Amino acid sequence: MDAVAVEVSPPGGIEPDTLALPFSTDDSGLPSNGARQLDGGFEARLRRLADGGELKGELGKTVVLHADEDSSVRRVVIAGVGKRAELDADAMRTAASAVVRRVADVGGTLAWLLDESLPLSLEEQARAIVEGTMLGSYSPGRWKTEGQPEKPVEKIVLWAADAGGLEEKARQVAVVGRWVNTARDLANSPPNELTPETLAERATELAGANLKVDVLDPGQIDELGMGALAAVGRASSNGPRLIVLRYDPPHATRTDLVLGLVGKAITFDAGGISLKPALKMQDMKGDMAGGAAVIAATAAVAELQLPVQIVTVVAAAENLVSGDSFRPGDILRAANGKTIEITNTDAEGRLVLADALWYARREGATHLLDLATLTGAMELALGDFYAGLFANDEDWLQEILDAAKASGDHTWPFPLHPRYRRYVDSTFADLKNSSDLRQGSPVLAAEFLREFAGEGPWAHIDMAGPGFLERSRGDYLTQRGGTGYGVRLIVELCNRLA
Repeated sequence: MDAVAVEVSPPGGIEPDTLALPFSTDDSGLPSNGARQLDGGFEARLRRLADGGELKGELGKTVVLHADEDSSVRRVVIAGVGKRAELDADAMRTAASAVVRRVADVGGTLAWLLDESLPLSLEEQARAIVEGTMLGSYSPGRWKTEGQPEKPVEKIVLWAADAGGLEEKARQVAVVGRWVNTARDLANSPPNELTPETLAERATELAGANLKVDVLDPGQIDELGMGALAAVGRASSNGPRLIVLRYDPPHATRTDLVLGLVGKAITFDAGGISLKPALKMQDMKGDMAGGAAVIAATAAVAELQLPVQIVTVVAAAENLVSGDSFRPGDILRAANGKTIEITNTDAEGRLVLADALWYARREGATHLLDLATLTGAMELALGDFYAGLFANDEDWLQEILDAAKASGDHTWPFPLHPRYRRYVDSTFADLKNSSDLRQGSPVLAAEFLREFAGEGPWAHIDMAGPGFLERSRGDYLTQRGGTGYGVRLIVELCNRLA
């Protein structure tokens, strides 16, 4: 998605193609503060609609009014935000998404009136409107050769009587929104186009003054003793890659902290010999959404020049079937020396993460966070809205929970306990990669990863549900496919760690 310009101006300070006014179900008359910014003709028409009960304010509903030729505003969209008592940032994002979809055939400049009477601060409104506009206007159909393309919103103007530093913050949100949509493009890319090698090439293109990118090929992976990653990727003619991004800001706020981001990037997952069912297997191109998120988030942090050191490690592979596939019963040796009995080749994500976590610690990460579309059971538990969060440190857990809540990339804490370790005990090796008991599979996967996370704070986000959607979520994420989950969370976390 191209960059979207963002500016803040006093109400009426610019003539937009479209003006959006928030309207709640509690508003008995005209939108709060909104009618005063319109000419008499618009105000009278709005009053007639309100008196007739046509302005109801349900979340995601819109009403469009077109202007006379002499009006300074071409059209007004009344955007329903739901009940005031229930209004939060997600509701405002949903309203903004509904507006941008409603004016998709118009594009141009979209102005939003920030409303001081709403229970969200002006900064929260601005952030949610920019995010909802950018994420709501995303289209996954970039491989289509026919069809009338929608006209993009080129500029978002936030009408506020007192800018109060809003413009710079809103522009930063727009930068993050662009990188969220970049992560979505990666997750939606077909597997014949996006292999481990081409994902590495895309990451290499991001290198700049403060962002270094290295790629380890299959030979180097073998030299480092990464037997888990190598085994998962060896059945494919497209060999595995370990993608490493290092962001070194010129003036890091905390020299004692290096954030280690680790992402699972299975660019296509057939399940290996433990073959997946054919139904919806095409969605397994999205099994690299965690890797896409940490790559895009690192690039966003670098563009914003946030003062936090980052080392990002992405384990990329295709999990296919061939005469060289790894097998149930194999025993692999990971880079940290631990041996792993394979009981299910479709539990491959934790294998590639095991070597990537070790490498991130080796490269100096003091605080680790890994993101992965790891277990279907997590999606069964939390659906497509929350990801599951596991951590070995309560303070680190809370930091991530706070960032998740503020960013809109929601996550929910799950337990870790040493007694869960018995689920992955192996008779033949140090541990096994899955359990034949249909119990606690997200937890035992996290316990498996803990064996490779090294010393220091570590957290694991299982984003199987919200990372790649099978259908519209009914809010501002209306498109099937990748969501860019994790990008906003990581940037928010870095803002808080700075």
